[in-house]
Amino acid sequence: MEYRKFLQTKTISKHQVGFEPTFMPDFLYPFQIHLTDWAIRRGRGALFEDCGLGKTPQSLVWSQNVLERENRPILILTPLAVSQQFLREGEKFGIEVHNARGGRWTRGINVVNYEQLDHFDPDDFAGVVCDESSILKAFDGKMRQKITDFLLGVKYRLLGTATPAPNDYMELGTSSEALGEMGRNQMLGMFFSHRGDSTQQWELKGHARKAYWQWVAGWARAIRKPSDFGYEDGEFLLPPINVVEHEIPSKVSSNGRDCFFWYARTLDEQRQEKRESLRERCEKVAELIPVDRPAVVWCHYNAEADLLEQIIPDAVQVAGRHSESLKEERMMGFSDSQIRVLVTKPRIAGFGMNWQHCSDVFCFPSHSYEQYYQTVRRCWRFGQTKQVTVNIVATQGEKLIMKNMLRKERAAIDLFSGIIREMQDYQLCPEIELGNGQLVELPEWLR
Repeated sequence: MEYRKFLQTKTISKHQVGFEPTFMPDFLYPFQIHLTDWAIRRGRGALFEDCGLGKTPQSLVWSQNVLERENRPILILTPLAVSQQFLREGEKFGIEVHNARGGRWTRGINVVNYEQLDHFDPDDFAGVVCDESSILKAFDGKMRQKITDFLLGVKYRLLGTATPAPNDYMELGTSSEALGEMGRNQMLGMFFSHRGDSTQQWELKGHARKAYWQWVAGWARAIRKPSDFGYEDGEFLLPPINVVEHEIPSKVSSNGRDCFFWYARTLDEQRQEKRESLRERCEKVAELIPVDRPAVVWCHYNAEADLLEQIIPDAVQVAGRHSESLKEERMMGFSDSQIRVLVTKPRIAGFGMNWQHCSDVFCFPSHSYEQYYQTVRRCWRFGQTKQVTVNIVATQGEKLIMKNMLRKERAAIDLFSGIIREMQDYQLCPEIELGNGQLVELPEWLR
């Protein structure tokens, strides 16, 4: 049996469930029409688009098309407070969107936070959108499985995220499984070899590389800027970004090794360094905060957030202990410039928020590149008109944390560029559907 035919026998779903669009408004840019049209015709797909490329209006148009075809409710799942942005975008573009808080839904398009999923039944909905689908990694395994199971009970599905974690093949497998394409374990067994004890150490089999990316391109589209699909970038060009590292003296003793500079190497040492330098790091941030314009401060510990809120004028904190309504109120207050300085954590507000009005970002380093990426991209995203300054405050002893985070940044940029490069031929020249529902790949001379 040919390898391609073998792959087809292993896929969960080889057919498209989509249809020809009936609603394609002119407020979408040409590249957005391209992507939305593909997602509607496919019925179940993932859009991996960089921050600010307009996943929200695309999701709304996709939802409106499914609503018009099926005349059944649509559910849009979002991170906390992002549901309010969907309501505003719907009003802006003339698409009716309803807040489904508390399990109440209408026969139209409904939006709700992921945390409220337990209140809903998948049988009630014709389609589901998972906005910022990479947030699934932030939930525990039970919650991730609950979301996946919910999606599997719905005919039409759309995933959208700016960070498909190109170095984490597990996430691509989870997305595929949620769309009904192929299970994660099937994907790993078919395309990958395991190199080590860690679940992250999977490498693509050499002979399977082309087949793998062709398979991913069958259910996903990846784009960093419009020119990736042959369109003019126009206003979708990012302004400059200035990353400034502010180093303060280490607080941890070198244990008698004063002739050599001490670095926090183990996780215990790094936690100790952060604890003992907490006040100095927070005071440095307070010293750097501008007095006449918005700023967002990202931290990792409650003690950091409490102190920052106390010593920074006009600062308001969004914390895990706050109710969902208070979190939404404060995050939207910052969006509306009613709050000048916001202090919060990446896992609370790091997904989905549009804060192009702010160009001053402050953070402490961690080993999570995705958290760093998401916090920076709340402000440094398409639609930002000013240079964004990212201030990273760290001690000398945290040098290794900084080095690791920046290494992951370079690797992620290279790997996502690799995704675009590997998928480009298949994205720009997809298969065509014959009348009997079969899919045929266009030959090279017809592309």
